[in-house]
Amino acid sequence: MERRVLTDVIIIGYSEFLITEEKSKATCEKYIRDVRRFKVYTGGEPVTKEMVVAWKNSLVNNYAVRSVNSMLAAVNSLFDFLGWSDCKVKNLKLQKQMYCAEEKELKKTEYLRLLEASKKNIQLNLVLQTICGTGIRVSELKYFTAEAVAAGEVNINCKSKVRRILIPGKLRKLLLDYARKRKITEGAIFVGKNGAPLDRSCIWRQMKRLCEAANVKESKVFPHNLRKLFARSFYIVEKDIAQLADVLGHSNINTTRIYIMTTGEEHLKKIERLGLVV
Repeated sequence: MERRVLTDVIIIGYSEFLITEEKSKATCEKYIRDVRRFKVYTGGEPVTKEMVVAWKNSLVNNYAVRSVNSMLAAVNSLFDFLGWSDCKVKNLKLQKQMYCAEEKELKKTEYLRLLEASKKNIQLNLVLQTICGTGIRVSELKYFTAEAVAAGEVNINCKSKVRRILIPGKLRKLLLDYARKRKITEGAIFVGKNGAPLDRSCIWRQMKRLCEAANVKESKVFPHNLRKLFARSFYIVEKDIAQLADVLGHSNINTTRIYIMTTGEEHLKKIERLGLVV
């Protein structure tokens, strides 16, 4: 019987496979991180279905359902790669949420306070406006080059798909002015001191420093929440979830639904407006 021991050599091979599958850099890193976490759990022992089930149960006690399913997806993908399909386990069932947690939703008024607090850091201020004004992922900032801004549109390559982002006039003017003052005539506009495009961890840290001055809870201040604010604002105006999914680059419209969920407080107000309790 085959002795299925998970080794570093196997993980390296799996990493190379993910690249050939054209997975995004972030996805590759996430999958490899989760697979390594599972390797530690195995302790060098042969992998069995019973072991994977036990690992799954241990995750349930320490992580949220979405996080558990994300880790299971990585390990199940590894098993497909190795031909160990009999070791795969099912995802946890997740009840569809009707509204989001209010303590995590970034409101427009709070976003505007963050912009005010970032005025002395023009680069960060424009990063916030670019993400929130176009709905891009923070990892897609690198596509905002001097050439793209001059043309008024950005072509984003992600997972073998090309998505066109139109830059709002006011934002384009701000970015062109910023590029001119920084003497950036080509390449990425948002770069660090080393000349490389800003990474998400750098932006995340800078955003967190704004919390106290802006009087916004830290739990609400991170790049992805700017993308969600764009999504909710867009949907309020257009009421077209299919178009929003295209703008955000979602292949599954159910993902888009998560972005436009209202808070429990807003959900309650809608119910009360029905006037069915007299």
